[in-house]
Amino acid sequence: MAGSRGTALVTGTSAGIGAVYAQRLAALGYDLVLVARREERLVAQAAELKAAHGIRAEVLRADLTADGDIHRVAARAAGGDISLVINNAGIGGYGPFAQVEPSALEGLAHLHILAPMLATRAALPGMIERGRGAVINVASLLAFSGSLPPVPLPHRATYAGAKAFLVHFTRALAGELKGTPVRAQVVCPGMTATEFNGGYAGAMSPEDVVTASLVALERGETVCVPGLEAAEALVALEQAELGMLRGSSVKLAGRYRTP
Repeated sequence: MAGSRGTALVTGTSAGIGAVYAQRLAALGYDLVLVARREERLVAQAAELKAAHGIRAEVLRADLTADGDIHRVAARAAGGDISLVINNAGIGGYGPFAQVEPSALEGLAHLHILAPMLATRAALPGMIERGRGAVINVASLLAFSGSLPPVPLPHRATYAGAKAFLVHFTRALAGELKGTPVRAQVVCPGMTATEFNGGYAGAMSPEDVVTASLVALERGETVCVPGLEAAEALVALEQAELGMLRGSSVKLAGRYRTP
């Protein structure tokens, strides 16, 4: 039955991970709101998914670096039919921070922070009221790379910082949603073979990234790292954070006291 799962709003669907999410969700019976900049691709994609799966597929052309389009997408996310929001759209913006154009930094922050935050805020009240729903935010393994040098990794201060926001935002949100039927997940893929990365050879396929995400969602996992075998690494991260919080006090640490 078309639309039996409700409607999923997916950003960045014209290629890569977003396109795979759209395919998988259509096969599962979701109607779709397809969001991306390239309208011709979206129209073709919508027609293909409708023909293959008998679902409804709505095209919403939007540039999520622009305030007006961010708010248009958020308004659609607030619709009473949205049961799943996948904030997947992304851009790199790599380069030494002091050399990157301020306009590029602003666009990256809009796309990776403001757009997911507002789409999530728009969709959640309805999901909670209807008693079902989920939000998936696509971050990056680079969200955990703050202590690593810029070489051989890319110069990434803003990109990694924005993706780290998505990780902490989603984890904190999942805590707020505990006890409700609505789930929040953040996906942190490593190098993935998409247009974004120039189809990098030897990288994980977008199909595997989406498989991991959907399996993790069914299992109730908040943080999904598709290539991570040692799940205890996430437990160690949580314990390290807890240690910092509990190990700090209102007294100035001895190491900062002048003799």
